[in-house]
Amino acid sequence: MRWKGRGRSANVNDARGQGGGGFGFPSGGRRRLPVGGGRRGGGMGIGTLIIIGIVMMFLGINPLKLLTGGLGGSLGGGFAPQMQAPQRQQAPRTDYTSDEQKQFVETILGSTEQVWTTIFANYGKQYPKPQLNLFSGQVRSACGMASSASGPFYCPGDSQVYIDLSFYRELEQKFGAGGDFAQAYVLAHEVGHHIQNVIGVLPQFNKMRRSMGKTQFNKESVKVELQADCFAGVWGHYVNKEGWLEAGDLEEALRAANQIGDDAIQKRTQGYVVPESFNHGTSEQRRFWFRRGFETGRMESCDTFKARKL
Repeated sequence: MRWKGRGRSANVNDARGQGGGGFGFPSGGRRRLPVGGGRRGGGMGIGTLIIIGIVMMFLGINPLKLLTGGLGGSLGGGFAPQMQAPQRQQAPRTDYTSDEQKQFVETILGSTEQVWTTIFANYGKQYPKPQLNLFSGQVRSACGMASSASGPFYCPGDSQVYIDLSFYRELEQKFGAGGDFAQAYVLAHEVGHHIQNVIGVLPQFNKMRRSMGKTQFNKESVKVELQADCFAGVWGHYVNKEGWLEAGDLEEALRAANQIGDDAIQKRTQGYVVPESFNHGTSEQRRFWFRRGFETGRMESCDTFKARKL
């Protein structure tokens, strides 16, 4: 990626080395970009929801009351695996805690701010920028305590994203998904959960999950996660138009999406898959929805709730 020398976000809090944070999925619900896990919500159809929701939010109208289906679950989001992948014996290639890595995520976050500010403005709305928190070891959020082992996550309770930058080493070494655009995809996915929180998808999911059984919860959770993938692709569409991407970058993101599919994670860790336990989406689904957002650049194309395949 051609990211150096571009504008960086000022909404990054560096709490590395301070300890006491947490990256968990409390009952309040975080949203992770799974490397194999997660929860999501379902409903009327995000295409319709987005058109109605973005036009109507801030007007005192809750478009999610129009949902015909139930959304349930405490949402937060994250790119962390529920099941750890087998570790490879491989020397680190990158210093994932360096100042350059911090500058990288500041730049990626800044680009998401620009893209989503523009998109929201097209609907006559203001984009509320999330804060990104860098931590090491563990961190406390409005969603509870969490550890680095849980991976990056979004907490809807405080509208903030959390990441231990050492996760990028795990992504490269354990999952074979290195590369700067793969890393950017992780952050863009968490920002995608922020978009869902703003337009009302996550609040509705959290509200209605209590009435759902585990199997239905997992199915709806997949839809939420895949939509966040699609929103990440929408961001990718715009940075590509601005000349950020180089040859092979898209393949990096698609490889990451492939490696963190529920089926890929389960095959790698236990040798077989249990489809009813999927809660982030299969490798094929994750690739499809990221590419869909990337190719269209439209929020309305990210209607995972209406998709017949899900």
